Amino acid sequence: MKGRVKGLLVGTPPGAEHVELEGRSDSFSEQNANAQRQALQVLNLAQRTADEHVATAHRQADKICADARAMAEQIVRDAQAHADEFRRQADKTLSDARATAEEIARDAQAHADDTRHDADAILADARAHAEEIAKDAQAHADELHDQAQRRYQDVVGSLETKREALQQQIEALEHFDRDYRGRLTTFMQNQLRALWVDQPQVDTSTEDLDAEPDAD
Repeated sequence: MKGRVKGLLVGTPPGAEHVELEGRSDSFSEQNANAQRQALQVLNLAQRTADEHVATAHRQADKICADARAMAEQIVRDAQAHADEFRRQADKTLSDARATAEEIARDAQAHADDTRHDADAILADARAHAEEIAKDAQAHADELHDQAQRRYQDVVGSLETKREALQQQIEALEHFDRDYRGRLTTFMQNQLRALWVDQPQVDTSTEDLDAEPDAD
């Protein structure tokens, strides 16, 4: 204040203080605009980074689901193919046994009842053998089906675990995004408030001092 009064007394041109304050105000406006642009760039970068992480996590989850489904379907197809093959073998064995028994029966028809009895025994043995093969084939097919089902459940359970892990990662990324936005917003608000506090203020007492020499 004393310096300003001294400047007025020694002939400081009227209005010089106002020019200096206007220059400072323009400089502050430019700094404020730069700070806003930088804040917007940081927010855009944070948004893109978070979006990329979330998209990557979703793509990984979708790929794991597709791979697990394909693996489970392949296991079921393989089990069904094995079961069909065993059934075909059992049917062929039974068909061959019947053909053999029928041939023996035809040959034995011309002979005595003892031969017919032998043929019946052979047919019974063949049927029992065929039924045993069919039973074994069915048991093996059931076992393969059970293994495929367990494998499918294991794959699905593993997939669920991975999906939950990915979901947790997605939620963590979203939480980080919200937290980061909040911190960045608070930081920018504090910076802007600090800039406003540092802005030069026009002292009304100076205008009173400017008016006093004119009154004299």
